Amino acid sequence: MKALAHILEHKIIAIIRGANPEDVLAISRALKDGGVSILEITLNSPKALSTIEKVADEFGDEVLVGAGTVLDAESARAALLSGAKFILSPTVNRQTIEMTKRYGAVSIPGALTPTEILTAYEHGADIIKVFPANAVGVSYIKDIHGPLPHIPLMPTGGVDLTNIGGYFRAGAVAAGLGSSLVNAKHQVTESYLNDLTEKAAAFVAEVSKSLS
Repeated sequence: MKALAHILEHKIIAIIRGANPEDVLAISRALKDGGVSILEITLNSPKALSTIEKVADEFGDEVLVGAGTVLDAESARAALLSGAKFILSPTVNRQTIEMTKRYGAVSIPGALTPTEILTAYEHGADIIKVFPANAVGVSYIKDIHGPLPHIPLMPTGGVDLTNIGGYFRAGAVAAGLGSSLVNAKHQVTESYLNDLTEKAAAFVAEVSKSLS
């Protein structure tokens, strides 16, 4: 699957939550210029579906765009028809996973306990979003990999420049970055966009260093 391979190769998913729809293309371009080419637009953002469509149309294969905070199968279908290539959820919902796979997209549900993680994977999830990762810390990824080494894990929640390398050294296959990368409350100025590009590049460099 092309989208899954892209996620496993590039590893960083930038979460865009609550941004002004008019600013999302500029934010996406700034992230791309910094080396982050996977974007999650959360469905609880203004005009989320049309924004997903705009980003998908604007960047084509250069940027992989998906939908986040997807709580049910109907929302997943709407996002997929708008151009989303992957679906992220904060919880495990079997119907959402099944709908995502039916459309040939990447399923990334959120789970925390070993039982939830295994259940999500057995239902067909491609990657499990360990959320909220800041509640359990870096060592938890390594601990989960002990009994469940075959399940790809993606910590999300509280991942920043100080700990992202540790998560990858512990065995994470990807990471979701929220406000530590994209602060949607900040006014989107040229200076902000330049800083965003630099911050994205710093995260990419940190991940690369942790895997070398």
